[in-house]
Amino acid sequence: MSYQVLARKWRPTNFSEVAGQAHVLKSLINALDNQRLHHAYLFAGTRGVGKTTLARILAKCLNCEEGITSKPCGKCNACVGIKDGRFIDLIEVDAASRTKVEDTRELLENVQYSPSNGRFKIYLIDEVHMLSNHSFNALLKTLEEPPPHVKFLFATTDPQKLPVTILSRCLQFNLKELKLETIVSFLISVLEKESVRFEEDGLWHIASAASGSMRDALTLLDQGVSYCQEGIDSQGIVEMLGVPEKGQVFAMLQYLAEKKISEIIELSNQMSESTPDYGHILESILSALHRVTVAQLIPDSVDNSLGDKEQILNLARIFSSEDIQLYYQIGSKGREELRFASDTKSAFEMLLIRMIIFSPAFDAEGDVSANSNSKKKNNDVISPIKEDSKEDESSLNRISSISTESAINAPIKTKELTSAGIITVPKEKHLDNHNDWLSKYYQIEFHGIIRNVMSNTEFVKCNNDAYYFLLDNEVSTIYNKDMLPKISLALSEFLGKPVDVHISVAAIEEETPAMKKEREKIEANKYVQDEFERDANVQALVKHFSGKISKESISLIKE
Repeated sequence: MSYQVLARKWRPTNFSEVAGQAHVLKSLINALDNQRLHHAYLFAGTRGVGKTTLARILAKCLNCEEGITSKPCGKCNACVGIKDGRFIDLIEVDAASRTKVEDTRELLENVQYSPSNGRFKIYLIDEVHMLSNHSFNALLKTLEEPPPHVKFLFATTDPQKLPVTILSRCLQFNLKELKLETIVSFLISVLEKESVRFEEDGLWHIASAASGSMRDALTLLDQGVSYCQEGIDSQGIVEMLGVPEKGQVFAMLQYLAEKKISEIIELSNQMSESTPDYGHILESILSALHRVTVAQLIPDSVDNSLGDKEQILNLARIFSSEDIQLYYQIGSKGREELRFASDTKSAFEMLLIRMIIFSPAFDAEGDVSANSNSKKKNNDVISPIKEDSKEDESSLNRISSISTESAINAPIKTKELTSAGIITVPKEKHLDNHNDWLSKYYQIEFHGIIRNVMSNTEFVKCNNDAYYFLLDNEVSTIYNKDMLPKISLALSEFLGKPVDVHISVAAIEEETPAMKKEREKIEANKYVQDEFERDANVQALVKHFSGKISKESISLIKE
């Protein structure tokens, strides 16, 4: 006898064998037991959750020779015939291959005739949303008032494509994606019946890869048994699916919490040796971050069903809640990048690096390092000017040169000159209008993602100690109200008095600090390009070689 795949061999034959979908089973069982039968049923849900299976079991319940029941005998001619796919009064139709109105009319020609062997003539139409509009119109009247011996059972993965006129004539049951625990429990029962050895960790990987589909899980189980040579080994399943080992995911999360970029890249290189599915790795990280958040808020709710309770609680201790929310948001938005990236490994690594460098804590560490390097550089390049000594010609030339350069990017260069002791910038403790905001923004100690938020704001007004800003709605996704206390604190330290900041999201009309910086960059680039083009040596080369200057290739080395 030829081998029968597990997905077909272990398809449930009655309601008691169905895994999950308790909300649908309860309605069907109660309706059958109380003889409250509708003439049309619609089963909707994603692939592999049991739509067609439930429809076939319902057909058995309606045609069992022992009577209409929620527990068909499974032995009579009707039950056996439906199971084997040869029951004449169960007409199964694949709507994807019979979309034309002529096919539907042909199908309905025999509706008025009584069933040959069964109690009801049942039309089971799979993927019903694939029918054309004309086919639905041809079906409407019969579907609304069918003969008493006819029942319609529809299955679809996309109920939104069905006309409202069809939906209103059916009892609709929405099947849910199956939980990991439900899938693993069913796989264990199948393997025990098949007398196949297994490691439970491998089954969890299969259930996760199945994404809520029992059929997908059974198909992967078939593949896993073959790959692991008549058994299920956790390591073999990891290799087959290209998913990361559980330990690698938690190691990655540990490095993210500690902001160790070099270790993350090294671990990513190790993972790449097994040709992983980076989308699955990202989903594993996001799922773990969700569990870590719950562990921080409700520690007692963390269970050990996945065997990782200790690791989750440990991560909950070392992660900051702010980092978790930021990482989760960046990871969620990064799904699309991975899907369309030509090099998924590079896209995955960039996603992890982005999580870390956008973290406020990481930026604070970077500021300390940057300030230290800046002081060292200034000490090496510019000698402090003593009060009792005269400035020699070279010092004056150097200061003049730096001052000219500072005109290109005033905020940054002013800070450097001030730290070098060359010029002194008086600190004006007021912020009265938008021009003040543009000139003083870079003097205020905003850090991390808050700096990005405030650089895209427009100053509106100040009312005593209340300061009002508008945030550009195009970047509003990076802002949340939890930032307001830190923004208020930074502005209070700058102004020397306690203030409250209020931010509203709207369309921006004035130039923001970010826009100003970009404009100055463009103007500086244009200045450099024009100066390069006017250079006598460049003009001589162009004339001698009949060349042409490519301006777009000319840019500032330092911004």
